[in-house]
Amino acid sequence: MSVSDITELYRRSSAAFGERVHAVEGRWDAATPCPGWSAHDLVNHLVNEERWTPPLFGGATIEEIGDRFDGDLLGADPVRTWEEAAAAALAAIEADGALDRTVHLSFGDHPATEYATQLAADHLVHAWDLARAVGADETLDPDAVKYLLAWFESMEPIYRSMGVIGERAPIPADAGPQTRLLAMFGRRS
Repeated sequence: MSVSDITELYRRSSAAFGERVHAVEGRWDAATPCPGWSAHDLVNHLVNEERWTPPLFGGATIEEIGDRFDGDLLGADPVRTWEEAAAAALAAIEADGALDRTVHLSFGDHPATEYATQLAADHLVHAWDLARAVGADETLDPDAVKYLLAWFESMEPIYRSMGVIGERAPIPADAGPQTRLLAMFGRRS
């Protein structure tokens, strides 16, 4: 996948999550499929990722960033906070040469294209989580699902060994791509 394709994948996945943020409409305490997380917790998690994105794509290390994005970042207007953080993250990924760099993550140095793909996957799967929590449309972008399904096949064992996803959910043999992707991430659709 080209750099422009990865940028588009990220843009569309972030937009999918943003659509679900707008659908929360006061149901910030709604339980999500993520154990122990409410809609508020889930959106805060993604805002945290969005806040980390500009410095990481700018070359900062985890140590340099420190704990400045810890805690509750949503404040009094969670939707606006999401929009601002998402816009800053997208600008960082779209910056000239951003995806040609190396990012310094807690689990080592990785190509920025790989990290942008990881972020896109997190946004897309969590878009489904948030939709499930608040009763919004659970349909995910089929092109993004197709690409992330192929990408995640080799990544699933690594994610599982790191403990960042649950057990693979059982699915019928004729399950479609979205159901298969969600099952790989431990979701029961």
